[in-house]
Amino acid sequence: MKPEWKTFLADAGAEFEDDHVANFGNPEREKRVTTTGTVICDLSHHGLIAAYGDEAQAFLQGQFSNDVHQVGDTHSQLSSYCSPKGRMLALFRLFMLDGTYYLRLPRETLETTLKRLRMYVLMSKVTLEDASDALVRIGVSGPDAETELSAVVGTLPRTVDEVVSGKTYTVIRINGPHPRFEVYGQLEAMTRLWDALNVHGAPVGASSWALLDILAGVPTVHPQTSEAFVPQMANLELIGGVSFKKGCYPGQEIVARMQYLGKNKRRMYRVHIGAETRPAPGEEIYAKDQGEPVGKLVDAQAHPDGGYEGLAVLLISAAETGEPLRLGTKGPAVELGTLPYDIPAIAS
Repeated sequence: MKPEWKTFLADAGAEFEDDHVANFGNPEREKRVTTTGTVICDLSHHGLIAAYGDEAQAFLQGQFSNDVHQVGDTHSQLSSYCSPKGRMLALFRLFMLDGTYYLRLPRETLETTLKRLRMYVLMSKVTLEDASDALVRIGVSGPDAETELSAVVGTLPRTVDEVVSGKTYTVIRINGPHPRFEVYGQLEAMTRLWDALNVHGAPVGASSWALLDILAGVPTVHPQTSEAFVPQMANLELIGGVSFKKGCYPGQEIVARMQYLGKNKRRMYRVHIGAETRPAPGEEIYAKDQGEPVGKLVDAQAHPDGGYEGLAVLLISAAETGEPLRLGTKGPAVELGTLPYDIPAIAS
């Protein structure tokens, strides 16, 4: 995080944990307003990998699950970086600004992702670097997010994944239970934007933004779940994160086989967990009277109504039977919720 930006946020009341904003002094109020009101969130807990050079597009196209040719000045995309076995090593949003591609992903997975990508550059004319301090980034979400944000930055993207860039700000519209945006810019401009939005919006910590991802049905790959899921297990093709028409990339044969032969036995579901402490990504989920786990937790965050709202990859058969589920063999109950999109495997 830029020292000047961190100082600015601290002066605005931010409390930090592991170099990201935990809250602004009232976590309970922040949780409540996250699901109902207009909120602003520092996104420094997400890092940026920059890729540029004459062969940057060709290199990235050969590495990722989505069609990089579709990324440009007005369009971003979700995409994943898979192992040869088709398991997601990392999940990110890819966008372009001033001729440079940026991967926005959790800081905790940035270093390993960057290191692995560099292994395959070889003689390609592409440079990869940690660009986390190059751009200040904030998130804006809520029923009035469009009105509040457009009053400062002007024209906004109208559809999910669309990008609008001006002289000062780059704005990306993303999935959310309310209109939701990521905004990128330089320090001085972003401090002005934060101050303007802070008049009617509520600053919130990183966990609130993660809760909005969960409510939108958008997964996150944490270190604990790296190589745990094929993209379709986490519904990535349902939210525009996989192309089945592009060329080869690591794991492509397995991803395509799962799609066309219908052998996906697992899907991601929204869940509610009545736990007293936050369950960790990667924790296993069990069904009654079954000795083997039937699923794995993707992420979970505190919900204002109590307990933890989460996403979990489960055996479709276990989800369909309606059998009681629990976290661990003797943990709290896991209840299935509703995603904001249909799962074809269930509908069929």
